[in-house]
Amino acid sequence: MQQKPNKLTEGSILKSLITLALPVIFVNILQTAYQLTDTFWVGRLGTDAVAAVSISFPIIFFIISLGIGLGVAGTILVAQFAGKQDQETVDYTSSQTLLMVTIVSLILGAIGYYLSPYMTLLMTDDPNVIGPATSYMEISFIGLIFMFTYMIFQSLLRGVGNVKTPMYIVFGTVMLNLVLDPLLIFGYGPVPAMGVTGAAISTIGTQAVASIIGVALLASGKYGIKIRLSHFKPDYPLIYKMFKIGFPSSIEQSTRALGLTVMTLLVTTFGTLTVAAYGIGTRILMFVIIPAMGLSMATSTLVGQNIGAGKIERAERIAVLSTKTAFIALSIVGILTFIFANQIVEVFIPNEAATIESGAYFLRIMSLTFGFIGMQLTLNGVFVGSGNTMISMVLAIVSLWVLRFPLGYVLSMHTSLAEVGLWIAFPVSNIVAALATLVWFKKGTWKEKKITEEMKQIEETRTETIIEEGGLG
Repeated sequence: MQQKPNKLTEGSILKSLITLALPVIFVNILQTAYQLTDTFWVGRLGTDAVAAVSISFPIIFFIISLGIGLGVAGTILVAQFAGKQDQETVDYTSSQTLLMVTIVSLILGAIGYYLSPYMTLLMTDDPNVIGPATSYMEISFIGLIFMFTYMIFQSLLRGVGNVKTPMYIVFGTVMLNLVLDPLLIFGYGPVPAMGVTGAAISTIGTQAVASIIGVALLASGKYGIKIRLSHFKPDYPLIYKMFKIGFPSSIEQSTRALGLTVMTLLVTTFGTLTVAAYGIGTRILMFVIIPAMGLSMATSTLVGQNIGAGKIERAERIAVLSTKTAFIALSIVGILTFIFANQIVEVFIPNEAATIESGAYFLRIMSLTFGFIGMQLTLNGVFVGSGNTMISMVLAIVSLWVLRFPLGYVLSMHTSLAEVGLWIAFPVSNIVAALATLVWFKKGTWKEKKITEEMKQIEETRTETIIEEGGLG
């Protein structure tokens, strides 16, 4: 039996937000736990192993960001057509999204595998690190198709309002990774110790299981979407449109990843103490962003479905309520962080008075603008849900490359503030970016984009496909 569709275009907005956001937040927490598990076990191999994974991660994450962008395109289209209650186009679009991502992942995986040795040499000249890092990257690129497929599975189901099913699967992969990581890294019985290579195989293995389950669930048609073989014939106009929607999100994600890397390079010029304070502060910031991202993704789905249903005023009410909720909730978290900054930092690095003081100072400067981070991310979800991914990309570039990095560089390198100038760049960029996002939202142009009307070609192509196949799915 088909599950009853989520009533996201009627009823209580707050209830819909909570129902969607909580599972997404939990998934993000589980994903963090997944990464921490890898870090924990690889750390037992020593400094060289940690370095091998550390230099590989930015490159792999940069490539994965492309897949995240394509997933955004799938979410937007599925959400809007689900809101329009056009199930056939939801299914057709989902199949085409999966086809597109499979092709892209195979191409990027092949390129990444071939370039892995060269990219490793660009990152390090340590012979003890080059081998493990290259192996880790090569295996990761071999399994890129599984990473991409599962990301798309999550995105498509989120588009139709099904956020619990991916949560259960992610929980299962985390549990499986807990077993496979130490087994493949250190070996046991007939299983040889594979070190860093074992960590990569464990990650790819669990992702493969998750992606196979995800595709099987989509093919079953019991979870709000049914992919069909007849829908896998390439629809080039649609694929082009999805690239056009998703590519700005890919640029946005990769810009954020690159921005953090460049800021880290700037921080390293001030010595170990500053690097430690920055590492602790940004790690805490990542935890703060988890609920904000959950609310942003929930907002994106809700706005997309309501725009698809023609309920523009309801979509605007969703945006306002979600933004207020994020701003108030994260502002409270920021106030608590400001008050207990020393105790929070001490959890990460006890008995290091100078580092605790520096880290707490960074936290206090940044924490009172947590609410603005919540505002920006939530409004970003509004833009994405309405299909205005270009706005999100521009705002991300402005926030990181026009505001944070230049300001941090000038204040730290050309004033007496030194590393404090770096810390000041964070709250300033948070506030300015949030206010710029709010102004753009108030202009209301995001309400004018009608993807379902722009893409009537989809329905025509789908109809032709059904006729060619004799009406069989």
